[in-house]
Amino acid sequence: MSIPKRIKNYEGRYAMVDSIPFKLPVNATESPAIMVGFLCDYEKAKALMPGNELHPVKVFGGKAVFMVTVIDYRHTTIGKYIEYSLALAVTRGRKPAPAFLPALMMKTFKTGQFILDLPVSSEISVKGGKGIWGMPKHKASLDFIITQNQVSAQYEKDNQFAFRIEIDKPQKTNFPINIGATNYSHFRNMLMASYIYFKTKAGIRIGKNATGRLYIGDHPRTKFLKELQIQSKPFFTMYMPEANGVLDDHFESWFITYDKQPEKVTPEGFESVFDLKLDEDWFPAPSITDYEKFKI
Repeated sequence: MSIPKRIKNYEGRYAMVDSIPFKLPVNATESPAIMVGFLCDYEKAKALMPGNELHPVKVFGGKAVFMVTVIDYRHTTIGKYIEYSLALAVTRGRKPAPAFLPALMMKTFKTGQFILDLPVSSEISVKGGKGIWGMPKHKASLDFIITQNQVSAQYEKDNQFAFRIEIDKPQKTNFPINIGATNYSHFRNMLMASYIYFKTKAGIRIGKNATGRLYIGDHPRTKFLKELQIQSKPFFTMYMPEANGVLDDHFESWFITYDKQPEKVTPEGFESVFDLKLDEDWFPAPSITDYEKFKI
């Protein structure tokens, strides 16, 4: 999916939202990233959906798909930071989509991912991502480490281990990727959708060739993920040495609806971003080394 002409037309112009200055388009260049997919329990995933318009994608054996995407944003409009996405593959509509088709007909089924947790390295990324696009960002201690044979990313918060992903580094990264992705999130008790476009080359491993390791800690932001019964072996891994992405300035939102008048619902709202600054500083790098006990 190519970048919309509307975005290309304002290249080089400027914007300012919530005191954050942007040179348009909002983009990132030469940023390594990994994306890893695991099978998990469908009914457990369904229980995490807000409202009634999002539905987990159903694949092998009636399983849902848990997604881990970590991007080391090295050159962006708001400085460098790491973004660590934990999400479920979903469709949007009145009813669930048939198995497998959402991957082939993404526009038809409005395929995307519902973000469960989205830690980032810098406060300015929280302020912009949550305050403008409704993404559930919060600042945490993160890393993204590339070695000769492995790519790993660890997530800690409040001096507590939260999550770690490792994949075996593919030897070749020459598969062309040109795709648009939809991120759904829950903010102000509304369903939010934002759009990003990536162009890069990647190394992809599928099925038995996909190798990686998953660790889920006991931090409150991630402990609940253990209930998803995520399988220990990924069914695909993707490594992108130099991803280039553009975040769309257009986003959408819808009311979360209920069969009857709901009790008071208190998801995060604007109060969680009002007092945030434009700080680009990071927390110290993750330092916990006894994560093996959290291996799935």
